[in-house]
Amino acid sequence: MPQDTFRKLQQYLDLLSLGFPPTDSGIEIEILRKMFSERDASLFLAMSPRLETPEDVAARLNLDPGETAGHLEDMASRGLLFTLKKGGVTKYGTIPFVHGLFEFQVTRLDRDFSALLERYFHEAFYDAVSRSAAAFLRTVPVRESLDVTHQVAAWEDAVEILRAQPRIVVAECICRKQQTLLGKGCGKPREVCFMFGSMGQYYLDQGLGREVGLEEAVRLLKEARDAGLVTQPATAQNPGGMCNCCGDCCSVLRALNLHSRPAEMVFSNYYAGVDPDACTGCGACLHRCQMAAISMDETEHARIDRDRCIGCGLCATDCPLEAIRMVPKEEQRVPPHGTMEQMLNMARLRGLA
Repeated sequence: MPQDTFRKLQQYLDLLSLGFPPTDSGIEIEILRKMFSERDASLFLAMSPRLETPEDVAARLNLDPGETAGHLEDMASRGLLFTLKKGGVTKYGTIPFVHGLFEFQVTRLDRDFSALLERYFHEAFYDAVSRSAAAFLRTVPVRESLDVTHQVAAWEDAVEILRAQPRIVVAECICRKQQTLLGKGCGKPREVCFMFGSMGQYYLDQGLGREVGLEEAVRLLKEARDAGLVTQPATAQNPGGMCNCCGDCCSVLRALNLHSRPAEMVFSNYYAGVDPDACTGCGACLHRCQMAAISMDETEHARIDRDRCIGCGLCATDCPLEAIRMVPKEEQRVPPHGTMEQMLNMARLRGLA
């Protein structure tokens, strides 16, 4: 039965990245049926993240090479497969729900699909996100929020991450687009998701983003931070992408906000510290915090809840008296070197490795 195919697809996706857990309502099957035909789902299930040529796929599955090539390219054009074109050879592989199937719908997202995704987020996906957040994205502080004497590692500096990329592609944030379609958008900049390497090439090939130079990328990054967005690259030292997130729309921060101690659930090497002698209680920092980690104490000074602070530094950059600075944590964590190590860490967190 078709339902069996889609349930197998759900179970397969649940093994990848942040997962794709089942629900009592079956909303996850509705989402898959909206994206995949049964034929699409069957081909997806017969493949893996390991990239293959159409000829290899056809030979392995005893299919017609021409029809297989056309089907693979059609699925890739609809954001259902990852594809890499190099040296005149095109290869295809499966992708997780996030980052992957969900983000690749950015040019096709409509209000009905947004509503399905919102239901799924509240029924199951928020929990999957929060459990694996520390291995998925990490928070890097705004450089201006750090003491000038502190040496910042290249992987902790968003501008250095951009500078290290031979190609920078910028795309629209699907999370803010989804919430806008539902009438809940925050109004903050949307073209702020950066993709690098083969992921950036995929976005270009599929018309999901545009290539920008370093100067424009840094300008977009500054605009994102001025708007109060949290910079979150993928956890690896050489990330495949870098998001700029808000607590109102973005899946990771929304999921973390539902927990009492989000600081324990993120990969971050800093926390905000307040100088009570310099703080006048103006409250400028309050609206900048995306995790509700700042309040005013009984003396009308800013107070940081260390259980909620994820170390982004946005509060410090808006303090007119520089009363807030970012403090390095005693135990400094080093990100995994590459994406494969990152994926293995995510699998370990979910008990799959």
